[in-house]
Amino acid sequence: MKDKSEAQRAKGKEISHGRPHWRFEDLEIWNKAADLAVKFHRIAERLDRRRLYRHVEQLRAAGLSISNNIAEGSGSAHKQEFIQFLNITRRSLFENASMLLAFERLGLLESTEVDELLWDCDEESRKIISFSRKL
Repeated sequence: MKDKSEAQRAKGKEISHGRPHWRFEDLEIWNKAADLAVKFHRIAERLDRRRLYRHVEQLRAAGLSISNNIAEGSGSAHKQEFIQFLNITRRSLFENASMLLAFERLGLLESTEVDELLWDCDEESRKIISFSRKL
């Protein structure tokens, strides 16, 4: 049986795997963003082997900023502030799209891989706009 303070802490948050459940974890846009971050990280690992360190760090940072801004915005007390974070998130998606296109032009990435990721970014951007309008 939980003591009263533990029950109060858990109120409104389900605890799974012995850790608190965060609001953003329930958002489809955050989950898709986290999946994109993994994809960008994997590309960065491949580019890292080619000693493209500056490119790699930029790709990792921009990839992570998508899910991080959604998470940070979800903690906002005001709807307008959350929307601002979602706008920043969309700009990070555009930054990633630009890097993908540049890497393709440099011959660092195959067109098929770039196309797939660009579709993922486009879909995520549209979902973010839709989510923002529903807030």
